[in-house]
Amino acid sequence: MAEHAERNVPTSNESVRRINDAAGRLIAEFERKYLWWEPVGEESHSEFRIIAQAMNFGTFDDIRRLETTLGFHRLADVMRRAEPGWIGDRSWEFWRGRLSRALDQAMLEEAPRRSFRAEML
Repeated sequence: MAEHAERNVPTSNESVRRINDAAGRLIAEFERKYLWWEPVGEESHSEFRIIAQAMNFGTFDDIRRLETTLGFHRLADVMRRAEPGWIGDRSWEFWRGRLSRALDQAMLEEAPRRSFRAEML
């Protein structure tokens, strides 16, 4: 149970609850639109993963809906929690500039990267 909380994977009750509000409806819509693969195991995709995918592939209209529905602080939080590969370089730079200006605070310069230690190979 604690493992799910750390990954911010919603439980089934949380999934039902998020569909009942505007943010939840938007996230559910973007999950259908931007996550074309099945989740691993029995858990649904995390809200962070869904939002990051929309931030990476969304249209400008989607971007405006993210900003007005979720707010700049939540989008910045998604960027801080993004895992390698979630947000591409072009989208990262776009959001970094947009959120830095909107929040008047610096954002991470580069998207998270996977790294391999040579001695492990």
